[in-house]
Amino acid sequence: MMEWIMNNIGTIVITMLLIVVVALIVHSMLKDKKQGKSSCGGNCAHCKMCASCRSMKR
Repeated sequence: MMEWIMNNIGTIVITMLLIVVVALIVHSMLKDKKQGKSSCGGNCAHCKMCASCRSMKR
């Protein structure tokens, strides 16, 4: 087992770093959503999600 870990330490470290980065991104997105921040530009004429967005604001 220890030999396998030593042979794959680079892959393990990179995978752990990627997991941490993805978790931080998700945390940031959830935090922004709770604070009411949005990436919406406010131009509903060109938005495919216009109907669902408007129903959420009501």
